[in-house]
Amino acid sequence: MNVARGGVIDDDALARALDAGVVAGAALDVFEEEPPAFQGHPLIGRPNVICTPHLGASTTEAQEGVSTEVAEAVIDALQGKLSATAVNAPLVSPEVLKELAPYVTLAEGLGKAGVALVADQGFTDINICYSSPRGDDLDTRLLRAMVIKGILEEITTAKVNLVNADLLAKNRGLRISEVTIRTEGSEVLSSLSVALGTSKATFSAAVDKTGRIYVEGAVKNNAPYLTKIGGFDVELSVQGSVLLIRQRDQPGIVGNVGMALAKGNINISFMTVCRTSRNEEAIMAIGIDDQPNAEILADIAKVQGVLETAVFKELNL
Repeated sequence: MNVARGGVIDDDALARALDAGVVAGAALDVFEEEPPAFQGHPLIGRPNVICTPHLGASTTEAQEGVSTEVAEAVIDALQGKLSATAVNAPLVSPEVLKELAPYVTLAEGLGKAGVALVADQGFTDINICYSSPRGDDLDTRLLRAMVIKGILEEITTAKVNLVNADLLAKNRGLRISEVTIRTEGSEVLSSLSVALGTSKATFSAAVDKTGRIYVEGAVKNNAPYLTKIGGFDVELSVQGSVLLIRQRDQPGIVGNVGMALAKGNINISFMTVCRTSRNEEAIMAIGIDDQPNAEILADIAKVQGVLETAVFKELNL
């Protein structure tokens, strides 16, 4: 039996030994010439010799299987889905990929949300924090790549993907740090946060106590949600566009903002309000089906009690 290298066995000598009965049978997986010449080969086609291709994918069945797998991977890539067989991308098994799917959407959505709040001065660093019952055993490579992808897609004309996300971030001089915190529970990830170091934000309420733009999210019922912006607790679906309003906690604002949106024929899909304490400041988040133009935003800014506004554009992936 030879499954090592062709040439280890002398084919002609083995054929003579088989003819003489010195060797009863042989099994070969390799040949001196690859692929072997079938016509006239002294060992191929003999009833007492088993010949198999050294490359398992050379069989008809394997070729069909590989062709189907490649076609499915190409379709997934064209549809924007993740692939477990992408070259040079963070390598994860199909099982882990399926498990991480909703968290991957969350990671990219948080990247988009965070960078949408950065002012023209830009940002210098990215901090990603994973809270997970798995602690340091959590493989964060895919999630990290998706956060970077979500950020860079909003600020560069380059085509960003899982393969080049880290390289593009490095080329732009971005410092990226990661922290994993072990938590209780059985889910893959309890929460994920992204903080961007910047001197100015378009929405001051998104800046935390350390002076960074801070967004946090979690997966609930297999769907990704924004759960914190700056120091405010929220619950926003990571899909569609969201109008953010920092306001004084007082009556009348919700109705007047709704009227301004209705005037522009903009439909509201959801609304949530979070306040620091009674009669102080609050954040109102409104899901909107269309982008408000400058005139509508100006009307909202004129509503008594409204302090500032910002828009998350199309967070859905």
